[in-house]
Amino acid sequence: MRKLGLIGGMSWVSTALYYERINRFIQKGAGPMASAPLLIESLDFTELHGLNSDEDWSRATEVLVASAKRLQDAGAEALLIGANSMHRVYRDIEAEVDVEIIHIAECVGMKLKASGIKNVALLGTRNVMTEGFYRRRLVAHGIDILPPDMGNVETLDRIIYDQLMVGKIRRDSERALKTIITNKEQEGADAIVLACTELDLIVDTKANVLPVFDSTVIHCEAAAEWILGSDEVN
Repeated sequence: MRKLGLIGGMSWVSTALYYERINRFIQKGAGPMASAPLLIESLDFTELHGLNSDEDWSRATEVLVASAKRLQDAGAEALLIGANSMHRVYRDIEAEVDVEIIHIAECVGMKLKASGIKNVALLGTRNVMTEGFYRRRLVAHGIDILPPDMGNVETLDRIIYDQLMVGKIRRDSERALKTIITNKEQEGADAIVLACTELDLIVDTKANVLPVFDSTVIHCEAAAEWILGSDEVN
């Protein structure tokens, strides 16, 4: 198996999910005693929280580039960025390392296309829902995306940053997500994309009015396939 590097800590909650899910896929593909050869650097999220200005994002880029280089130098043959929102600086990181970085939105786009999905609602943090860096990747796979509802953007940002990223799960937030998903079905979405690595903590991906595509699971599956060097994990 090939060795993968994970830039984590954004948040520690989602990094724990990544570790477990990648290993579950490896176990499924390589046998019950198999585990993934992983290098994990868990960053301090206080350095990467609340990025608004160009200066903030420039600082974040420096932090992630340095992390990617350390993982590469330690022997990682490919990398994951364990956060949808941080893929905003994907190209800057990619330019500074010599190994592949498995892009989360590319994985999601390929999964949607393979599933015959044409029209989705994207749920995640503010920058994922409103900026082009993530949406363009899905559109390139022939996926139409409903425009973001700014009321939902505010609600999701509050739930993600104030609750999920610090490990809090609340019933009222579960109900809020269920309502949002129901409304998106009425607006014409064929499916929901959970484009935040913690959102499945409060969304039952198998018990909603629409198919739900969880970016974390999709990213982890692609990571396991890369580690195994095959398409054994389905």
